[in-house]
Formats: sequence, structure tokens, C-alpha cells
Amino acid sequence: VRVFTFSVGQHNYDKGPIQWMACENKGYYYEIPSIGAIRINTQEYLDVLGRPMVLAGEKAKQVQWTNVYLDALELGLVITGTLPVFNLTKEQNEKNQLILGVMGVDVSLEDIKKLTPRFTLCPNGYYFAIDPNGYVLLHPNLQPKQIGVGIPKVKLRKRRPNVQNPKSQEPVTLDFLDAELENDIKVEIRKKMIDGESGEKTFETLVKSQDERYIDKGNRTYTWTAVNGTDYSLALVLPSYSFYYIKAKIEEPITQARCKYYEDSETLKLDHFDEAGYTFIAPREYCNDVKKSENNTEFLLNFNEFIDRNTPSSPSCNTDMVIRVLLDAGFTNELAQNYWSKLSLDGVVAQFVVTDGGITRVFPKRAGEDWLENAETYEVSFYKRSLDNDNYIFTAPYYNKSGANSYETGIMVSKAVEITINGKHLKPAVVGIKIDATSWMENFTKTTIKSLCNSEICGCERNSMHVDCVILDDGGFLLMSNRDEYTQQIGRFFGEIDPGLMRNLINMSLYAFNKSYDYQSVCDPEEEPKQGAGLRSAYVPTITDILHLGWWASAAAW
Repeated sequence: VRVFTFSVGQHNYDKGPIQWMACENKGYYYEIPSIGAIRINTQEYLDVLGRPMVLAGEKAKQVQWTNVYLDALELGLVITGTLPVFNLTKEQNEKNQLILGVMGVDVSLEDIKKLTPRFTLCPNGYYFAIDPNGYVLLHPNLQPKQIGVGIPKVKLRKRRPNVQNPKSQEPVTLDFLDAELENDIKVEIRKKMIDGESGEKTFETLVKSQDERYIDKGNRTYTWTAVNGTDYSLALVLPSYSFYYIKAKIEEPITQARCKYYEDSETLKLDHFDEAGYTFIAPREYCNDVKKSENNTEFLLNFNEFIDRNTPSSPSCNTDMVIRVLLDAGFTNELAQNYWSKLSLDGVVAQFVVTDGGITRVFPKRAGEDWLENAETYEVSFYKRSLDNDNYIFTAPYYNKSGANSYETGIMVSKAVEITINGKHLKPAVVGIKIDATSWMENFTKTTIKSLCNSEICGCERNSMHVDCVILDDGGFLLMSNRDEYTQQIGRFFGEIDPGLMRNLINMSLYAFNKSYDYQSVCDPEEEPKQGAGLRSAYVPTITDILHLGWWASAAAW
């Protein structure tokens, strides 16, 4: 430890003590005549402080990396690597031992993400990196809000001039244990990653859904190791069903292969939607020459136009990704034409399939025109939840407090397609239907009513004076009720509708209460979606028998 002291301006007191402190601790004492000279004089400390670094040689010339922060030049989230520069020249047989300065480079996190695989990890697989303090450098949950976003602008700048200036934002310090739902095993993994160790561990953990409304249990395998040349550690997280992925190959002669993929690409064209259903394609970078667009129709036109003129093996294309999406297009087309078109299900407004390759096919076409889910399948909440659960996943539409009848869009029921190839377990797609809520309620109330009943309670009669019947999903959100006053609240968290009953369901261990915090949030007047409770066990009536959903067994076989 070296102590440097100084005094500023003219003083009458004895300067001996502070001079003694510096001299006794290998430092220097300066008398600075004015405040304006402080910067110039204190910079002379660098010559003294830098000398041990120069003498240390290569040991001192190590890149130092910063925490994640928001770049002032609008590069987004970045990290900075710095390296000292020394003057080692000789003057009159004397070697310089001065530090000239520091050089640095900014690395955008978006550029790092482009170098890492995404669509081969499966939707629920991801990677993350942490620094020596346990703060995440990369993580799918690292999504800090910029200062000023969502904050009213009225009169704020007068009182807090920097509140809406993103350039003044503090570095992002999100701990790994705050980025995920914490448990003892993750605490151990964090410690080993900080210590630079390598390892692997498989365990059951709680997982928050994409839309942050549900908490599920899932098995995950964490594999981690130190990153060479840095003080960071990198980890890969995979569920058991994503250890392998489907990689299609062109084994036929090029003429036959071109014909096959041409047929598959035909199913993606707009004039094919009437017979095969409305089709969405995930807006991914399949080829450099295919212009990306958030408009599905425009992107499909661009993609089809390119495929009509080129083969998937074009140098500008990611061949594996193109072949996979065309393969899924062919399979889902067969599903629609061979099964869905021959079914007539009462109360079902839509049948759909979502694939890992990026295809979403909704049948019939009119149902697809009202489809509101994200075309990027890796960002669809019900799809990712279906992969992690063996049961049917019921998903109600978001509750709209403005009074709009969101329940009329239908209630989704989905399940993952599981296949085993040479002992390797895969879940390449999710199939499901959309149920008309009104028809479902009518069928349910009719089925539960007992015939020749003389008691006050004879089943779930509509608007019964004696009994309330509700069906909740595994997050505690309302799916159905026999009361008309609840119908407008389908999709709302039941704890807001009837807090007392919801509390009793938790006390009965039907639901488990899990609390989590958003450590990246800012004070924002906008209300966030309510957090659902994680399901332990529940009895769900055999709705599949009422709606004749047995077609899944055969339709999922593709």
C-alpha cells in the first residue's frame, strides 16, 4: 500500500503530519497552489504507480474486462477490454519505466451473440457467461430497461436532469442467482465458475416461462468452463430432449433433391393456404440474400422467390437451416391435408402445429388470419412450456382490462410431439387446437349435470345459485366458469378474481407459491403481467373426451 497526500491552496496549519504519512508509506506529498492544478499534479502519481507494472513485464500486461454497460455511442450493451501500454525505450543507457496510457476495445454483446449457435440448442436451451463477481455477461434474462423508458416526461427533467439520459445509466450488474430462480445447486455452480473450474451437473429446477406468467419444473444439464485469456466463465444449459437435433442431408442426386425441396417450398406459398392452412415462417437469417421482414407475408414472398431461383446449398445460405425449414414445411403440409382436412370437431376453431425448424401452420386459413402468436417459434411461450411438460398445456388469452372480449379468440391446448431415433429422445414440434370458450362451457355444464336430480346441487348449472364451477390452468389463470360474470375475465389470474379461494387452494397444496423479483426493473407506472402460481397437482376433468381430441394420437405420429 502506498499513500499519496497533497494540500491545496495556502494554509496556516502544520503540513508536517500529512507529509509524514506519505513518506512513511512509500508515497509523495505535493503542495498544489490552486484547484485548477489538481489534475496536472495528481497525474504525476501515474509515473510512480506504473513503475511496478512495468517491472512486472508480461504478468502485468493482461487484458482487464469491465462489467456490462450501456454504450454512450448507442452501440447497445457492451463490455470493454483494456491493456496498459508501457515505455520501455532506453535513454543514455537508462531504461524508461513509465506507463504511457491504456488502450481499449469495446465489444458489443450483439456481436458476440451472432457468433454463438441459437437454433441448434432448442427453444429452452441457452448459454450464459459470468464475471469474477458473479454478474452475468450473457444471459437470455439480461434485458435491462433503459433509463427513461416508460417514465412520464412531465417536469422530470427539472428535478432530475439525468433521469432520461441513457448515457448516464449505471453499468448492468445482474447477478447470476438473480437472473434465474435460485437454488442450492446454482449457488454451488456460481462459486465454481467464479473459481475458474470446469464441470457438469444435471438437476431439476424451476423455470420461468417466456411471458413470465408461469413457473414450471424442468430437468436441466449445466456444463461450464473458464474462457481462455479472460476472467469470465461460460456455461451451456440444455434440457434432456435437446442433446441432439435433427440435421437433414441432401443425399439424393441434385435434380431429385431440388424437386423435393421445390415441392416443400410450394406449401409455403400464399395460394396454397386454402388447402394446407395459413403458414408462418420464423424470420431467421436463412440466406444473406433473403431480406428479413417482420411482416410474415412479405418475408414468405422473399423466401419463396429466392428458393425458386436457388438451391438450399447456395453459398449465401445456411444450408442446414434452409433444409430444416423446408422439411418441416413438407411434414406439416401432410399433417394438414391427410388429417386436419378430414376432421370435423365441434367447438374447435383452429388446429395448429409449431416446429423447431421455424414453421407455424394453422388450419383452417381463416383461423390463421387471426393468429396473434409470434412467428419466431423460439419466442412463443406456450411452445416452450409444452416442451417442458408431459401433460396438455392449456393457455388462455391475455386478460384485457379494457373490456375487449379476448376470450373469443379461443383457448389453446397444446402438447409436444415426442420421437425416439436410435435411442435419442427428441421433441421436434408441438401440436394443438384452439377451443371456442363458449362451446366448451356449454358442453362442460351439460356433461356435469346429473339427470333425475332433486337436490340443490345437481352439477355445474349455468349461473347456479348454489355452486360456482371454475377451471384454472396450471398457473392459476381462469379458463372457464359456469358464471357469466366470470366469462369476461377468462385469462385473468384467479387470485385477483377471488383472493380468498385462491389462498385456500394454495393452503391445500393444490398450488405452490413462488416469489421472484425483477432486479432490472425501474420505477414504471405501467402494470406488469401478474405472476402465476406453480402447479403441484390438480384434477382436470376429461375435457378430451368431451371434445373428441383423440386425433392427437395419430396426427402426432408424423
